[in-house]
Amino acid sequence: MLQRAARPGLFARRELAVDVVRDYGAPSVLDVGGGSGRVGEFLLDAGASRYVDVDISEPMLDLARDRLGRFGDKVELVVGDFLTTPLEGPFDVAVAVGYFDYIEDAAAHLNRIGELTSGSLVASFPRWTWTKGPIRKIRYEVINNCPIFDYTAAGLGSLLSGAGFAKLDIRHGKSGFLVRADK
Repeated sequence: MLQRAARPGLFARRELAVDVVRDYGAPSVLDVGGGSGRVGEFLLDAGASRYVDVDISEPMLDLARDRLGRFGDKVELVVGDFLTTPLEGPFDVAVAVGYFDYIEDAAAHLNRIGELTSGSLVASFPRWTWTKGPIRKIRYEVINNCPIFDYTAAGLGSLLSGAGFAKLDIRHGKSGFLVRADK
């Protein structure tokens, strides 16, 4: 309850992804950078017939393996770089929440998502705000030497259209954008 109040964006992302999965009935889902499967668990409970989590972190996928084990052969956990790892698509739905914060070449990643997805994308993108922006820069770039990236609504429209998504729903949040993009 406390986390829902403190970080409502996390719950909004998950709820939109679950709603999109339910729209499809029993879709195949690609979770880009899905890590521990925290969102994936809800997507599988919502009816996903196939769930593929591709992440560069083996320890995160170990957590996903424990969390998602009850779903059996509906789940595929893939360790690797999303741009170069072979993935068998197409997928009805792609999810990339909390992913684009750290992606330098968003266009390449969105283009790959577009190639692998026949239906919808649910993704989150951070934007610069004077309340969170400086803290994020210090925390990630200065302290942890991890570059982070920010987006604008206009820039997202161009990136998503360029990746083959025709219908865009770009929602403005306190510190970012929540997107549903459809082919």
